[in-house]
Amino acid sequence: MRYWLIKSEPKKLNIDDLAAMPTQTTPWFGIRNYQSRNFMWKQMRVGDAILFYHSCCAEPGITGIAKVSKPAYPDATQFDPNSRYFEPKVNPENPRWFNVEITFVKKTRLIPIKELRIYPELCNMRILRTGNRLSITPVDPAEWNYIMNLI
Repeated sequence: MRYWLIKSEPKKLNIDDLAAMPTQTTPWFGIRNYQSRNFMWKQMRVGDAILFYHSCCAEPGITGIAKVSKPAYPDATQFDPNSRYFEPKVNPENPRWFNVEITFVKKTRLIPIKELRIYPELCNMRILRTGNRLSITPVDPAEWNYIMNLI
């Protein structure tokens, strides 16, 4: 099993929205960064654990736990002309973008990025690196375990 951190803007989808969905599951669509796409497409597996992170908000930070519940498949939004993620040069026979599905596991206390920065054990987390803008990043098992003890 691997561990991941995924960012979501709470105005678009927050941990409470995910928990309130009928199946508590959603496709993680709309990713348009090749490195993040490759994490989903080539590395994420069903059962992998996820830190759900709120970004672009007053207090960014970890807000819950989710898991990968369906392996990568083509992101349908790339084929939909009514979607903001539409890619006119892409076709279903040769998709460019993929998504996994994630399922809610539990809500946690907010662990703000300011708090994450104070722990030397987490100093190598990608989310804490200057300039990191990826919406999906791997999390080291030791970092995962440390965060689980903070929750």
